[in-house]
Amino acid sequence: MSRQEPVSESMAEGEQYAGLILGKDGAPDYHLVLLPGDAEDVTWAAARQWATLAGGDLPTRRELSLLFANQKEQFHRVWYWSSEQSEARSQLVWGQNFTSGIQTMYGRPFHGRARAVRRVPVDQAGYEKSP
Repeated sequence: MSRQEPVSESMAEGEQYAGLILGKDGAPDYHLVLLPGDAEDVTWAAARQWATLAGGDLPTRRELSLLFANQKEQFHRVWYWSSEQSEARSQLVWGQNFTSGIQTMYGRPFHGRARAVRRVPVDQAGYEKSP
């Protein structure tokens, strides 16, 4: 059985398995699932609201990198919002360009695209953690 199988069995129509994100700083590992649909021409606030209504969240920068590596064909070749603000300047938000793979920041009022993801903890996907 692949590590993806238990997650794939519980995915809704249109969802795409993106891969495994390793937990950092004691956070648990989790599977990343790309939800169907996207929002276009939205500010960061509107993108966050749209992702919540879609049943997920905006992806983090790490998740966008994984999506670029494993699900690039599911994205238009444009820039997408992340959930992460700049640490130095909170009015700026990170995102990913799905043409080049470069991550850059734009101001919150910028109009970009958005995709939503959901996270499935590894221990809830039918796996026991190793001792």
